[in-house]
Amino acid sequence: MNKLGNYINGHWVTGDGDGQLLFDAVTGEPFAAATTQGLNFEDILHYGRTVGNPALRKMTFHQRGNMLKALALHLRNHLEKFYPISYKTGATKADSWVDIEGGIGNLFANASLRRKFPDDVFCIDGESHNLSPNKTFMGVHILTPKEGVAVHINAFNFPVWGMLEKIAVNLLAGMPCIVKPATVTAYLTEAVVKEIIASEILPEGALQLLCGSAGNLLQHVNSQDVVTFTGSASTGLLLKSNPNILKENTPFTMEADSLNCIVLGNDVHPAMPEWDIFIKEIRKEMTLKAGQRCTGIRRIFVPENKLEDVHIALGKALSQTVIGNPLNASVRMGSLAGNTQRKEVRDQVQKLLASSQIIYGSLDSVQVVDADAEKGAFLSPILLLNQQPFTSPEPHNIEAFGPVSTLMSYNNIDDAIELSKMGKGSLVSTIVTADYKAARQYIIGAATHHGRILVLNNECAKESTGHGSPLPLLTHGGPGRAGGGEEMGGIRGVKHYLQRTALQGSPTSITAITNVFQPNANGKNPGKHPFKKYFEELEIGDQIITEKRVITSEDIDRFADLTGDHFYAHIKTTDFSGTMFERQVAHGYLIMSIAAGLFVDGYEKTPVLLNYGIDELRFTRPLYPGAELYIRFTCKEKLPNDKRIVEKPEDLKRGDDIDKGIVKWLVEFFDETNEISGIATILTMVKSNQNL
Repeated sequence: MNKLGNYINGHWVTGDGDGQLLFDAVTGEPFAAATTQGLNFEDILHYGRTVGNPALRKMTFHQRGNMLKALALHLRNHLEKFYPISYKTGATKADSWVDIEGGIGNLFANASLRRKFPDDVFCIDGESHNLSPNKTFMGVHILTPKEGVAVHINAFNFPVWGMLEKIAVNLLAGMPCIVKPATVTAYLTEAVVKEIIASEILPEGALQLLCGSAGNLLQHVNSQDVVTFTGSASTGLLLKSNPNILKENTPFTMEADSLNCIVLGNDVHPAMPEWDIFIKEIRKEMTLKAGQRCTGIRRIFVPENKLEDVHIALGKALSQTVIGNPLNASVRMGSLAGNTQRKEVRDQVQKLLASSQIIYGSLDSVQVVDADAEKGAFLSPILLLNQQPFTSPEPHNIEAFGPVSTLMSYNNIDDAIELSKMGKGSLVSTIVTADYKAARQYIIGAATHHGRILVLNNECAKESTGHGSPLPLLTHGGPGRAGGGEEMGGIRGVKHYLQRTALQGSPTSITAITNVFQPNANGKNPGKHPFKKYFEELEIGDQIITEKRVITSEDIDRFADLTGDHFYAHIKTTDFSGTMFERQVAHGYLIMSIAAGLFVDGYEKTPVLLNYGIDELRFTRPLYPGAELYIRFTCKEKLPNDKRIVEKPEDLKRGDDIDKGIVKWLVEFFDETNEISGIATILTMVKSNQNL
């Protein structure tokens, strides 16, 4: 029997002993075994900390992001290796697409986040703060990668997505990882990791794989490590309460399977498009991956007067689902991940039957195509009805992790809110309604108990990713039973692997340390106008102070006529009593325009390609006719701008072939009293000179 490999300490090794048998979920035939017996878990952690961690910490956020993009492109070119293996897990082509290509998409999404970070090994977090009267002492928070390893213990339902969505975040942050997928489908994870290692895109030690038991791995984690878990709430609690994790204060993020719910709004009736959207959403969530999703719909709440209609519509929709061998093109729902999982689901449904009844499907029989219903881990979709939702604890406490959901009724939106919260915390809830007020009422009442809420209606249904699809740029997690953690969430997710430290010192010192110019720091003489410097030549702190320009009443009048902005404050004949102004005042955008004329140099071509935008523009003091405006103009921050990668040359846009970067400039406005009257950050695209 073939044994799965464990990639540890830079090598592929197999564990000792026979290991756990792995079965084809469709045929029930054993074809591999997995074991980690005999592995030294302490050494595996040590290798990640001493080899993988230093290598990643030396890379900048942009280098790590581009590494993720390269990995995503590589895996996308090897899809034909993964799909045939995925079918053995019982997944259909659509299920496999979500798992495999959804996971790769997660790499792409996190790679794009590099633009939110500096091209440095650490980053500033939030605003800086002046801490002294003379502005010589300040503070700011910085984020640096932890010096440990991210340990990912994942569930069996998404062996590819579950790995890639986690490692994308820790790798971007600069931490290596150990992936421990659920053993029952670890063979698919192994296949993807083999391709990742073969690509040599990741530095050595950045990724290790355990196919089998985690053994005593958690006994050796420390405070610099991070542990994440996806799976059942009971297993998560067991891991989270590990004495060593508690002793070391090891960060632990749990994303637990939860009793997610969907609500049909009181306003929706069968003639509305939202009715069909509601029925289709439930059918999809019950049958995709055979209902084995942490975000699956477990509870369905509908108005009492529509209960029977929903029952009939759901039964009809579910009856159209073809179940069987995923290799058959007509099949829309495959098997569960294994017969062990099927037994667990049946056992859980038996518990639910204490207060509910089956109104669609059967625990004992299911019609399948091109497969043996008993040898394979097949199960009919099961729709239950509970007629006493407020007094029946079972549907709010027991989860059958498969194609199982319970239908319940409510009287008003407050009832729906209360029922949703009886699940004691979930990853996601959906409300299907065309009534914005009802949606707002539900969200305000239910948000405390859900990590994500989808408002689904005819406006967004065609493009909505759906109830069960977490997105890499949004938080995935939930309170209470759902684990109380956060995964992904864009920059929020990356910060779980970074240590926040308060940094204090002089503005000039902190500028030198962070490579971001801080207000009140000393500027540098650039030697020539900064706009005449290529991207590589520019230094943080390069600074010029412009000549003065007198603002006249005629300037203000002409600007008002040019733009059509005749706001009363810009008209000199206005009676200014009772206003905030003494007399005619200059337009803020006139000031910004004059500022550009002061800091832009001449008519000749320069390395500055274009103005990319303005951030944080504030006008802090009014400027009246006669004011003498001058500008302090400082190079604040530099960011690379990668060339676009396109599959066809004709997709290139003008300028895509130019090496360039983005430069942020601090623009400070002063008047003749040397008081600051405005501030802005402008962005320019600046040409690179690769020969420098």
